[in-house]
Amino acid sequence: MSSSDTSHFFEQHGTKFILAQFVDIHGAAKAKTVPVKHFSDITGRGAGFAGFAITGMGIEPHGPDFMAVGDVSTLGNVSWQPGYARIVCDGHVDGKPWPHDPRVVLKRQVERLANRGLTFFTGLEPEFSLLKRTPEGGVAPFDDTDVLAKPCYDYKGLARAGNYLEKLVAALQGSEIDVFQIDHEDANGQFEVNYTFADCLRSCDQFMLFKMAASEIAHEQGLICSFMPKPFANRPGNGMHMHMSLGDGKRNLFEDKSDRRGLDLSKLAYQFLAGVLKHAPALTALCAPTVNSYKRLVIGRSLTGATWAPAYISYGDNNRSSMVRVPKGRLELRLPDGACNPYLATAAVIAAGLDGIDNELDPGDPQNMNLYELSDAQLKQKGIGILPQNLHAAVTALAQDGVIRETLGPVIDTFIELKHMEWIEYMRHVSDWELKSYLQSV
Repeated sequence: MSSSDTSHFFEQHGTKFILAQFVDIHGAAKAKTVPVKHFSDITGRGAGFAGFAITGMGIEPHGPDFMAVGDVSTLGNVSWQPGYARIVCDGHVDGKPWPHDPRVVLKRQVERLANRGLTFFTGLEPEFSLLKRTPEGGVAPFDDTDVLAKPCYDYKGLARAGNYLEKLVAALQGSEIDVFQIDHEDANGQFEVNYTFADCLRSCDQFMLFKMAASEIAHEQGLICSFMPKPFANRPGNGMHMHMSLGDGKRNLFEDKSDRRGLDLSKLAYQFLAGVLKHAPALTALCAPTVNSYKRLVIGRSLTGATWAPAYISYGDNNRSSMVRVPKGRLELRLPDGACNPYLATAAVIAAGLDGIDNELDPGDPQNMNLYELSDAQLKQKGIGILPQNLHAAVTALAQDGVIRETLGPVIDTFIELKHMEWIEYMRHVSDWELKSYLQSV
């Protein structure tokens, strides 16, 4: 976008301020507000931040500033915040892209693909809970009438969230995100908004804008929009399925109608898939990065009679009990949740997939049965592994995965250190359950 184009954009939208936005290692949106007349500062040297104040940036108190340099191609309107625009930034330190910055990490994986003439496309499907505070200080679904035992696709639940959802969709459309489908999900107060797929970098940028819009519009209405993976123990959790394909600018290279396995997948797709399955334990740490994530990724059934979270390292046709579902000609990774850093999760998936391609791996035959009903012995007989069942196991797997660690660089070592600390803090916390169970019984 040229300077004349940006001037026209600002005039058209009445822009007064720019949000110079990036993410920390946890995927939380960070920003500075910059008056529009200083826009060139952002795209030049960048907006300056104290690096030590940003979680996981690998900068000590005596270190240099973290400079957020705007990517002009991402300039867009913040339609729910009149007078504001957003530009997504890449982190620079001492004039060079900073290897701890998650977007920089993903861009390096995108470059690896570009050198092969490939583009990685993703379609992200964020689920979220729309909640309110209770008089006791807890949280509950925002709609007191949303109480069905099986509320998935319920019209009443969808209609009664109409005020919020309409404002959210209008905000996203005003920011050039093409929403094509909205539904009430399988938990009370849970929704999913689907928007058009894009190249993976743009998908991550859009996901961050989605979270910003969804949270702020809820706040304006006195509500809480939460992407917490498992806010209620007895209800399904919030995932963020990732649809994936590789293209060469002309066609979807994952699609092959002559596929003997009947999934319309190419040899390239199977190799990429095999890499993802091979590195699944390590990917879990980045796709499901919180203690709470593993209360979603468990083996078992929810109160609604169904569970949609994967627990098994496998793939299948239209099989939602597998980690990877194949909806004909593309892959759907069902592992991520909305707490993940989308840039790091996507970068790790690319690294895993390319490992599968470079080593010409094969994922074996698809598993087209309900894996939740198989015994441990049956799973072992079929060679189906189980995903890490807690954060400690997942982070340990990541620490042992040389391909992911070496490919993504020093940010992974920082991530591992932070997540080990998070696990220790969790294990030392005394919960209400422990007090109820042990206070007077031991």
